[in-house]
Formats: sequence, structure tokens, C-alpha cells
Amino acid sequence: MPVADTSQMISGVAERYASSLFELAREAGSIDAVSADLDRFQALLDESDDLKRLVASPVFSAEEQQRAISAVAAKAGIAGVVGNFLKVVASNRRLFALPGMIRAFRQIAAEHRGEVTAEVTSAHALTAAQEKELKSALKGVTGKNVDVNVTVDPTLLGGLIVKIGSRQIDTSLRTKLSTLKLALKEVG
Repeated sequence: MPVADTSQMISGVAERYASSLFELAREAGSIDAVSADLDRFQALLDESDDLKRLVASPVFSAEEQQRAISAVAAKAGIAGVVGNFLKVVASNRRLFALPGMIRAFRQIAAEHRGEVTAEVTSAHALTAAQEKELKSALKGVTGKNVDVNVTVDPTLLGGLIVKIGSRQIDTSLRTKLSTLKLALKEVG
């Protein structure tokens, strides 16, 4: 029997949990509040190596994870739907999929608002003006409001890689140089 691809397994778990959380948030009329709490938790996760270890490590028991997540959520003022959600995720031993759950929730909430999300990789951090211009250009292409998640990757050398759904636009200098290098090899 073949072993399942772990990233697919995490993705499936993340989507199911995110979908359930979205339904709860919609019923409670608190989609924006839940989004804000998830963003706050993601910020904590991004800043703390200890929290990352707690979320990713199978060494901790479900009880230890639940106690720790409850304490972190309480200290951060994350209660209600998201606080309970984090406790359920911990007690079900699914903390490893939490970052994917947060991403999936953001995507579901954006679709609900009639927005699309663009994953943008840039060689340098974008200024507010550049981000605004990019959103405007992407809105012209998609016809919808576009939420932009920017990641900085200096190895691109310059330019951007923009992913919206299954479409990708790669204007990075690294890709252009690789294409040129390949073309020169074929000529020579």
C-alpha cells in the first residue's frame, strides 16, 4: 500500500478544519473577528520558535499541547470561537496542520467576500505604494479585489512571482537569466 503524500494529507485536514471554522464564524456573524484572531495567532507563531516547536512536534501529548495552546491564547486575548477552535485542534492532535488551517480559512473568507488572494514573492520588500499599485493591476486582471500575501526572497535578484489560483506570472530576474542561459547553451 503506497504511503500518502504528507503535504496532501495536511492540506486535506487543514481544509476540513478551516471549512468548519468558517461555518461556525459565519453562523456567529464573526468572520472578521475570527480572521483577526487567527492573524494574531499566526503572528505569535511567526515570532516564537518555542510555539513553532509545540505546534510541529509529535513529542508533546495532546494534553500538554492543549494546556500550552490555551495559555498562549489566553495571554494573547484570543477567546471565543478561535480559542475553542485551538483547543479542539490541540486535543485532536492536529496542531501540525494549524498554519495550513489558517491559510485555508483566509482563502475561504476572501472568496466569501468576493476577493482573491495572490501569493507574491518579491526580491525586495514592497513599499505601501508598490503594494497598492500591484493590487490595482491584479484587480484589473481578475475583476475582483485582491488580497496580497508578500514573501521576500532575495535569490530572485529582482522582479516578482505572482500566483493567483492556478495562474503564475514570473517576472523574476533569476528566471529571465536562467532562460537566457538555456538559450545560449542551445545556440553554442
